[in-house]
Amino acid sequence: MAIKAIKGMNDILPAEAWKWQFVENTARRVFANFGYVEIRPPILEKTELFARSIGETTDIVEKEMYTFPDRNSELLTLRPEATASVVRAYIEHALHLQPTMRKLYTIGPMFRHERPQKGRYRQFHQIDVEAFAIDDPMIDAEVIYMLVAFLDELGIRQVELHLNSLGCSNCRQPFRASLSSYLDETQESLCADCRRRKLKNPLRVFDCKVPACRETLERAPKLLEFLCEECAAHFQSVSDYLRSLGLAARVDPYMVRGLDYYTKTTFEVLAEHLGSQNAVGGGGRYDGLMKMLGGPDLPGIGFAIGMERLIMLLPGEGAREVRQVDLFVACLGDEARRFGFSLVQQMRRADVHAEADYGNRSLKAQMRLADKLRAHYVLIVGEDEIARQKGTLRDMRQKTQVEVPFETMKEQLLTLCGQSLAG
Repeated sequence: MAIKAIKGMNDILPAEAWKWQFVENTARRVFANFGYVEIRPPILEKTELFARSIGETTDIVEKEMYTFPDRNSELLTLRPEATASVVRAYIEHALHLQPTMRKLYTIGPMFRHERPQKGRYRQFHQIDVEAFAIDDPMIDAEVIYMLVAFLDELGIRQVELHLNSLGCSNCRQPFRASLSSYLDETQESLCADCRRRKLKNPLRVFDCKVPACRETLERAPKLLEFLCEECAAHFQSVSDYLRSLGLAARVDPYMVRGLDYYTKTTFEVLAEHLGSQNAVGGGGRYDGLMKMLGGPDLPGIGFAIGMERLIMLLPGEGAREVRQVDLFVACLGDEARRFGFSLVQQMRRADVHAEADYGNRSLKAQMRLADKLRAHYVLIVGEDEIARQKGTLRDMRQKTQVEVPFETMKEQLLTLCGQSLAG
C-alpha cells in the first residue's frame, strides 16, 4: 500500500510552486523597501516559549499545538506561529544592541492540529513581520500600510481593514470585571467552551465562532469604552496616520485576535471572497512580550499573513514568472551527444535555460519533447553536423532555421537567447 501525505499537510506541486515564489519574491522586495531584513528561526522550539507567550488558555495552546517529549523528556513544539520564535531569537542574540536590527521578517511553515478546510491546514505557511523598540504610533500605521501595500503589489485589492485597541493592563482590569459580570448574566446562552473560557480568561470568548455566542457577545461591553487616556490617544494617533495615508479602517470593538500577548493596536485585513475564514492577515502591538520572555522591556508590533489564503486570492495567470526553455539541444550519435551535453552545461552557466534529451531517442521524439517544453530554439547536432562543424538552429516560433558554425556557436546562441529572454 502506497504511503500518503499526512492529513492537512499538503504537497506544493511544480504547477503551483510558481505562485508561492511570486508571493515570496514580492514580499522580500516590498519589505526591503521599508527597511526589513530576513531572519530564519527554527520550526521546533521549547513548548514553554509558546505557552508563556501565546497564553495557556488560548485554543492554540490548549487544543492545537503539536507537542511531544524528546529523548531527554523535554517538551518540544512545532511552532504554531512565528512571533514568539522571532522574539526569542532577538533576545538570545542581543539584536537590540544593533540599531539596524529593529525590523525583521520571516517566511515559512507553521503547524496547528485542527480540522483541515480550504485555506486552513495543519501545516500552513506564513509571512511574518516584526518591528521592535519603536513606541511611536507612527510605526503602527506604517506596519499596517506595508501590509496593504504588499497585497496591492500582488494585485489583491478587494480587502477591508479592521482596527481595534486592546489597551494595556490598566484598561483591561475594569473591562475584564465588566465583561465577567455580563458573561455571568448571559451564561445560559453561551456554549460549553465559552463558559470555560469566561472563568480562565474572559477575553477569549471573543474567539468563539458559534452563532448563538456571537449574537450574545454583540451586546457585551466594549474594550474601547475602557481605554485609559494614554491608550485612547495612541489609538487616535494610529487612526489619524492611517487616514493621512488614504487608508480607511473599520473600527471593530470585538476583534481581540487569538493570542494573549497583544496590547493596544490590533488589526486584520479581510477578503470578501474567502467566506467565514476571510482573514488574509493581521496582527498588532505586543509591548510586554519581550520582557515576559526574559529580554529587555522593549515594545513590538507585527503581523502574519497566511500564504495559502493569499494564493487563493491571486488574480489569474498574470503574475506568473516561469521562464520558458530558451534552447533545446537535439543530438544524434555518441560524439554529438557528448558535444551537446557540454554545450548545454555551458549555456546554463551563462544564465540560459537550456535542456536536452537524456535518452538516445530519435530526432522526431526529441523534437516532440522540445515542442512540449515550448522551447524557443532547437539546435540539431548529428553526425553530418559534427563532420561539417556546423549545427542546425531552428527558431520554433518563426519556423525558420539557419546553420551555425561551431566556432562562433556559443556567442550566437547567447545573443539569440538573450534577445528571447528580454522579449
